[in-house]
Amino acid sequence: MTLQVRAGEVLGIGGVAGNGQDELLLALSGEVRARPEAIQLGGKPVGAMGPNERRHAGLLTAPEERLGHAAAPDMSLTENAFLTGADRKRLTRNGFVDWRETQIFAEDIIKTFDVRTPGPGVAARALSGGNLQKFVIGREILQNPFVIVVNQPTWGVDAAAAAFIRQALLDRAAAGAAVLVISQDIDEILEIADKFAALNGGRLSEPVPTEGLTVDRIGLMLGGAQGHSGAEEVQHVPA
Repeated sequence: MTLQVRAGEVLGIGGVAGNGQDELLLALSGEVRARPEAIQLGGKPVGAMGPNERRHAGLLTAPEERLGHAAAPDMSLTENAFLTGADRKRLTRNGFVDWRETQIFAEDIIKTFDVRTPGPGVAARALSGGNLQKFVIGREILQNPFVIVVNQPTWGVDAAAAAFIRQALLDRAAAGAAVLVISQDIDEILEIADKFAALNGGRLSEPVPTEGLTVDRIGLMLGGAQGHSGAEEVQHVPA
């Protein structure tokens, strides 16, 4: 089977922790390389590309671990904005960091995603979990990705922040992006996803529409009883 995420679609992938969620995100982000054809973006093979090349092509990711992976704890929000936004937001000039534009980008994230912080000069570790998560998700969304992959987007955040993040992902899909959400929160997936697939033992089930999906069937899929695919290909397909 080829796993396809279409433009304007939200695909939710659920599973118990430790069943391959982190490995899937690493493969999609480019931190772990794959066969060139294993991952395609708009029909173009990107499996052999690294993270920066994939970002340039429009495939952006937000990992579960906020501090240390998604954000550098001791760096300011401005510096963290630069870490993933340098290319797509054109934050360099003549080989040097354009700190003015980088700060503007950080301020835009803070304002648009209602990040509660004194300002862009604050270190990432000073933010609450919910506010840092809004910053991380906002940083990726404001780069206008063609595909965005998020792992545990609302894990450990309060209800208001969770609702804000989910709506931001839905808005990005409505704008034409393909959105892939990896989450242990099945209710979250059913709330925002068009299709659901289960991850069990590193193997992915056939995606099914979330409309009319029952708890019993979800349980079977999570338990590996619904015919997993052994294929690795993931594609983004224009609508």
